[in-house]
Amino acid sequence: MTLAPTSSSLAVMFDAGNKSALVFTLHGFNDTQANRQAYFAVSLLLYSVTVLANLTVVVIVVAEKSLHEPMYVFLCNLCMNDIYGASSFYPKLLQSLLADVQLISYAGCMMQLFAVHSYAFCEFTNLAVMAYDRYVAICLPLQYHLIMTPRRVGQLLLLTWSSTLLESALGMVLTSQLPICSLHISKILCTNWAVVKLSCSDTTANNIYGFLLMVVHTGQALLIAVSYAHIVQASRRSKAERRKFFQTCLPHLTTLSVFTLSLVFDSLFSRYGDTAHLLVLNNLMAAEFLVVPTLVNPLVYGMNLQRIHTQVLRGLGGLGGHKERSLT
Repeated sequence: MTLAPTSSSLAVMFDAGNKSALVFTLHGFNDTQANRQAYFAVSLLLYSVTVLANLTVVVIVVAEKSLHEPMYVFLCNLCMNDIYGASSFYPKLLQSLLADVQLISYAGCMMQLFAVHSYAFCEFTNLAVMAYDRYVAICLPLQYHLIMTPRRVGQLLLLTWSSTLLESALGMVLTSQLPICSLHISKILCTNWAVVKLSCSDTTANNIYGFLLMVVHTGQALLIAVSYAHIVQASRRSKAERRKFFQTCLPHLTTLSVFTLSLVFDSLFSRYGDTAHLLVLNNLMAAEFLVVPTLVNPLVYGMNLQRIHTQVLRGLGGLGGHKERSLT
């Protein structure tokens, strides 16, 4: 008679070099079986609109030389990161919705959690950089072009991506060292915390690293708060400054609020929520920070930044004129 392996024996076996053969089951899809086609259609539509909207902003910024300014360069980077974040989530989601059994390999899980977390870190860091840019533009307008030089913009972009990739890589390495005692993930995607919870060993190092990341990004949040405190105070000096605040800072504040709330809700629910009994809410919280900000960001900036809005309308007008000429 063969005995079923215990958690400890599984841990030893998986830790012995067989992790590449592990396959996780994503139980977050359990409530989607009855309406998989509808979920697939909605997800495909959301992904298509997200990529198209962000790509439109990127193309406009790259093609229009008058938009080659720091604020629009950082906006372009934000939209490129949103495409990256959406692509870390939607393709696997669409594939899982078409499959009879929702599985993901260990390597695939590690790749997805790296991509998801690097998207989140890059998004928040880029928003902090954009807050600094708006602070200099409104509070130090005469020194703006002396401070925000092309070299400085390049350094800030390099810092954003290098710190992001380093944070994500370290987190993935720490998680990959843990022995796995379960192959059942309660979400519709792999995240660092979801995999850490499957371990049967001490996760103190992961917890300490998570705390350090929280401290770093809380520092970024404080930097953003201080920047906007000065911006609000400076914008009260004149009507022109107030107009600049509403045109350029309000979209940034909206984007920042949407992303931060989405990320906080997901983090808190993952750790303290009843993920077993509130599966639908668990899925919503898991997907919200990947779905809502990536879709809302280009729409908010496209509608509120006058120069982006004008270029979109000009492009649509040119397309309409081209169609009319082709019909005559």
